[in-house]
Amino acid sequence: MKAVSLMRMGDLETDLTERFPNVDFVFTTGVSSINTQDKQNLDILFGYDSNLDAAFLSDCPNLKWLAWYSTGVNNLPLKFIDENNIKLTNGKGVHAKQMSEFIFAYILDDYKKMRTSYLNQIKKYYDSKMSGKRLSGQRLLFLGTGSIAQNTTKIANTMNMEVIGINTNAHSVEGFSKTYAIKDLKEVISEADIIVNTLPETSETIHLLTKNHFELMKNDALFINVGRGTIVKEEVLVEALKEELIRHAYLDVFENEPLTPENPLYELENVTITAHITGNGSENKAEVTQIFIKNLTSILNNNELIENLVDLKSGY
Repeated sequence: MKAVSLMRMGDLETDLTERFPNVDFVFTTGVSSINTQDKQNLDILFGYDSNLDAAFLSDCPNLKWLAWYSTGVNNLPLKFIDENNIKLTNGKGVHAKQMSEFIFAYILDDYKKMRTSYLNQIKKYYDSKMSGKRLSGQRLLFLGTGSIAQNTTKIANTMNMEVIGINTNAHSVEGFSKTYAIKDLKEVISEADIIVNTLPETSETIHLLTKNHFELMKNDALFINVGRGTIVKEEVLVEALKEELIRHAYLDVFENEPLTPENPLYELENVTITAHITGNGSENKAEVTQIFIKNLTSILNNNELIENLVDLKSGY
């Protein structure tokens, strides 16, 4: 069995080769450095390379399993993968740890007026009368109740926030006081003080949020997007912020990435931008590799994948 990496793994390379002596590991820097022979006879691809596409995969006739080291799989050629009976796993759960920290960093930055304090510092203005707002009792709505939201609810509940969520069919999820079906979004969104999108990109979630949804939000609502930028058309989001339909937005993902210097979002005062960094973490590679090790062990012993298998029809 041959397993080819899509990135260098550092010390993990020695660990893998020693742990699995009967697997022929080839470690590369990505699709452009994988030679023809390896493409022809590899069984497993693992790691991450944004340049991976259907054309590359078509040169890998023996590929049986793609172990993707990211959570999002929306940019992969899922139709090709499905049609060629390739199994796909992802890094779900690993990135949720630091993403939950980022979500609360955004919330606390906003509620405790840290930006204002920083601007006062720059202006050498000392305002001891400024006061922030408590999180206790605030209603936090998650669009999506997966691992990112579930990790974040643990923090929210310790702060006595009310946590509600939207998912496909209103199935209950631990940590949420109540969940609603996605069809009920318009009725629920007006009740939230903070709305956090964590939904993956699927045919059902692209442009799910319309201007009407922002009109239904509270005027002082906080909107956070760490899911996918395609949840709302960029022009709709810009318009909602310009018209101050909501108080502020923290955005880490965008409909079109990377943002160009002339993007209108940069001109708005009521938005805080980070450059799709909430999933980044120095621990990610090692932690996703542990998932890879569990699955590879299971493949060798039982010929089945046991963790983070992606449903290619739903896209997550």
